[in-house]
Amino acid sequence: MTKFRPCIDLHAGQVKQIVGGTLDSSSAALQTNHVSQYSAGHFAQLYMDNALTGAHVIMLGPGNDAAAKEALSTWPGGLQVGGGIDDKNAREWIDAGADKVIITSYLFPEGKFSQSRLDAVLETLQNDRQKLVIDLSCRRRGEDSWFVAMNKWQTITDMEVNQESIKLLEPYCSEFLIHAADNEGLQKGIDEKLVERLAQWCSIPVTYAGGGRNLEDLDRVKELSNGKVDLTIGSALDCFGGSGVKFEDCIEWNRKQGQS
Repeated sequence: MTKFRPCIDLHAGQVKQIVGGTLDSSSAALQTNHVSQYSAGHFAQLYMDNALTGAHVIMLGPGNDAAAKEALSTWPGGLQVGGGIDDKNAREWIDAGADKVIITSYLFPEGKFSQSRLDAVLETLQNDRQKLVIDLSCRRRGEDSWFVAMNKWQTITDMEVNQESIKLLEPYCSEFLIHAADNEGLQKGIDEKLVERLAQWCSIPVTYAGGGRNLEDLDRVKELSNGKVDLTIGSALDCFGGSGVKFEDCIEWNRKQGQS
């Protein structure tokens, strides 16, 4: 059943909400919606207190390791972590308290998918696919196609997100995380067509993020996906400076799903 999943996005060591399509550290064009006065550990505690499982901690660029580890130590085994994960450090993050590691860019050297790199990550995780989330965050190309975007969503790879690529990757991971980078941080609504497609293509859990703005979007994702896709809401949440939806209302929405 569809549920609300929270996030902790880290940039330069702080909890931030950023317009995803502008996330280029070399550019002055970076647009930030909110910089929290609270630490990553604060949000980890908040999610733990409300039993919000499956939350992802994303390190957007360098300088975020300490903040991420603070969150993981606050709720050991309760959070997923991603951003700069590869075969050299994946095990370290599990040992640091991550429930699962999330991987994207490492799988696409020079923008091309590498099966050998995926195998290497799994090997360091002792071939436990339950510890791995594959991030297929993407950008739209045309009316009805999406391609995986890496390097803070700035580089388009050779992998189209479709039934073929989903079926290729499903045996190697326990779930997918998919940001619609063109919608991320804009609070202008979800990519409904992508949500529909993900429900059709995926047979393992999948979390969609990008454009979520209110409780109605949770209802909409549930309807479009027949309860198969979860939704992350970030910038619209009051705890991240947003006005579209109250964090407490998302918790209540999840509670009601559990009772239905």
